[in-house]
Amino acid sequence: MYSFNNDYSEGAHPRILQALLTANLVQHDGYSMDSQNTAHAKELIKKEIGRSDADIHWIVGGTQANLITIAAALKPYQAVVCAHTGHINVHETGAIEATGHKVIAMTSADGKLTPAMVQEALSMHTDEHMVQPKMVYISNTTEIGTQYTKAELEALCHLCRQKGLYFFLDGARLGAALASPVNDLTMADIAALTDVFYIGGTKNGALFGEALIILNPDLKQDFRYMIKQRGAMLAKGWLLGIQFEELFQNNLFYDMANHANEMASILREGIGECGYPFYSESVSNQLFPIFPDKIIARLRQDFSSWIRPESTMFTPPSAS
Repeated sequence: MYSFNNDYSEGAHPRILQALLTANLVQHDGYSMDSQNTAHAKELIKKEIGRSDADIHWIVGGTQANLITIAAALKPYQAVVCAHTGHINVHETGAIEATGHKVIAMTSADGKLTPAMVQEALSMHTDEHMVQPKMVYISNTTEIGTQYTKAELEALCHLCRQKGLYFFLDGARLGAALASPVNDLTMADIAALTDVFYIGGTKNGALFGEALIILNPDLKQDFRYMIKQRGAMLAKGWLLGIQFEELFQNNLFYDMANHANEMASILREGIGECGYPFYSESVSNQLFPIFPDKIIARLRQDFSSWIRPESTMFTPPSAS
């Protein structure tokens, strides 16, 4: 049975597995402090984003990356603004709220946040009797498959800098976004426009791992303390470094994202030719076709996928 449940149903790219196997009997310093693979992976990413001043940290998964970044950036009375479909609002079991920070969710028709939405959130929170918005969180691609243009990121960046807000981009699916045929952003553009973002490996060919990149000096100090305190500092951190070293050699990161998008495109075209609509206009590897119940019943015989009954409100899955 083929599975379309998510983009991490399978293991890792053979080149990554081979790199891990090669390094298996080599001793490394722990906690991502090795001067071999992890240090090289950092240099490769710094070159890719055009920022030698970036701090790079390795986190096992996206929820940990979001939680640690937001907890480190915000004071106890501050909050983060996101689209109502945002991962931190929908699919992280209240992780942000559990650490004492409110998520201000703004209703979005296409999963994207706009400067007007951010300004509305600011206008609704005016004094010390309410939480203080201090960070803007977006995902690219979004949780419903849409993606940001460079102009949209520039507009959000401008407002954030004007209002003194941190700008955080969740890049769990960043490979798919950058490899999309409509994309006009580069990794260097994202580094120039955000205070912090991460590059997702888990959903793009790695066994696990995200590369968290901090650009704003105000967020850099003592960040490893926060990683350790939150239980996210992997003792064998070199396992993360090796994977990202391989991802950013010989274009593997982009090749895999391109392949995923191309396979999704075949499905998208075929489903469209059959006359079925889609919930959102996605041109990456996320597809949300709307099928009648009889088609769903037939598909379930051969395929495993995330399916939402027609009678319930659509909420995008955590990873489709």
